[in-house]
Amino acid sequence: MTTLNIETNIADPDAFYEKLIDAHNGLTDEQSHFMNAKLVLLLANHIGDASVLAEALAIARAGVAPDNDAAPQ
Repeated sequence: MTTLNIETNIADPDAFYEKLIDAHNGLTDEQSHFMNAKLVLLLANHIGDASVLAEALAIARAGVAPDNDAAPQ
């Protein structure tokens, strides 16, 4: 079973962050949110492993909203 790698795994994280910020330049907030959603789905498709994706979702949501505010299934 594969688990989510949460250790730094990007060869040059600062360069990636700069490219990520640059990709948002000139976008409205709505366009920026849409681009982020597309990026998440592209990367999720690349990962492909349902258990890894579920782990990533749980970690990303932790501390963002109370558990009782979770969207209905």
